[in-house]
Amino acid sequence: MTPEAFEQFDRLPRAIKERVRKLVERLVDWPAVSGVKALRGDLAGWFGLRTGDNRMRFRVENVTIIIDRIGHRKDIYDG
Repeated sequence: MTPEAFEQFDRLPRAIKERVRKLVERLVDWPAVSGVKALRGDLAGWFGLRTGDNRMRFRVENVTIIIDRIGHRKDIYDG
């Protein structure tokens, strides 16, 4: 996780944090992770995973998964 993603995670309510932790655990099975959406346009090469109204944005470099944003769906896809 990037430092920005850690900060975003820390600001989440406790119940949402637990749901995001479960998303991160599911990424261990990459690429066989259900619910992953490949992003398009300026965000091509990135992926999104949702839990309720919250999203986690990440990319895959070789065997490393880099999570760079976590937050509400209205904010997550900005640049």
